[in-house]
Amino acid sequence: MFAIIVMLIVGLIAGAIARLLMPGRDPLGILGTIVLGVAGSFVGGFLQNLVQFHSLSIHSFHTVGLIGSIIGAWVLLLLLRLFKMEPGRRRA
Repeated sequence: MFAIIVMLIVGLIAGAIARLLMPGRDPLGILGTIVLGVAGSFVGGFLQNLVQFHSLSIHSFHTVGLIGSIIGAWVLLLLLRLFKMEPGRRRA
């Protein structure tokens, strides 16, 4: 139970910092920021595996530290903006 609480707190911190580093407004609330940070942690782990071991192995999927989580969340936020998949927006 404690690990889940820590993961949510780290997700909130990583998501908030990633949103601060990306200029512009984001229509994400607290829950969206937490999900962004937690998902960013997994993306950061994937990117770390790609850089460190030069492989795209999905079987060694793991979380990374706070810096990797922030980088992963920033990448996810960038992808959300590029594909305009932000909540509340419709394609024109």
